[in-house]
Parts: sequence; C-alpha cells; structure tokens
Amino acid sequence: MDYRVIPWAVFTSPEIGTVGLNEEQAKAKGHDVCSGFFPFSNSGKAFITGETEGFIKIVTDKDSGEILGAQAVGPRCSDLIHEVAVAMKGEMVIDNLAETVHSHPTLSEAVMEAAEDCFGMATHYSK
Repeated sequence: MDYRVIPWAVFTSPEIGTVGLNEEQAKAKGHDVCSGFFPFSNSGKAFITGETEGFIKIVTDKDSGEILGAQAVGPRCSDLIHEVAVAMKGEMVIDNLAETVHSHPTLSEAVMEAAEDCFGMATHYSK
C-alpha cells in the first residue's frame, strides 16, 4: 500500500477530490513547487453540461517534474482525481500527463490542461 497515493472525495455539489500533497504541504517538505491550474469555466464539456464551477490544481516538484498531489473541485471530481492518482502511482512526471492526448470535449481534458499549465501551455486557459 502506497499511503502517499490515497485519493479521497467529498460528494457535495460541487464534488471535491484530492490526492497527495497540497501546495503548502509540498513546500513544508522542502519541494520547490510548480502548480498547474485549470478552471472548469474554461472547459467545453463543463459549459455544455452547465457545470462550470470549480477547478483542477496539480502540484509538482519544479526540478524533477514529480507529481506530488492534486486538488479538484467541480463536476465528477470524485472520478477525475483518479487520473492523477494513477499517474502518481506509476511515477509519471508532469510532462507525461501534459502530453497525453485527451478526447475533446471531456471533463478529463481539464486534468491535461492543468498539467499543461505547469508549463504555461494550457490550450484553453491563460492567466
């Protein structure tokens, strides 16, 4: 059992999902943090379904690209958080998640967009 990769969810409206460390916890453990963020208000699928509240945030180590955790609030986040958990368990780096093609329009595309945001390259979001 890998206790650093235990996803959990809160079945509220909107749903909440999390896995691993948040940004503050990662910094406290000495990581130089890079976070990628994607709001559901920029998601085509969320717009189509009328569920645009929320976001996905992925926390990584800036130097190694290690995925340290993720927090998600929004539609189907109890399911979407597992994509990040699988990536963490498989020891993928954030580049791998950002480069994985996702169908469009889907809610899971928001995970890819958050990963891309770590490099300032999210297709449907700019800060």
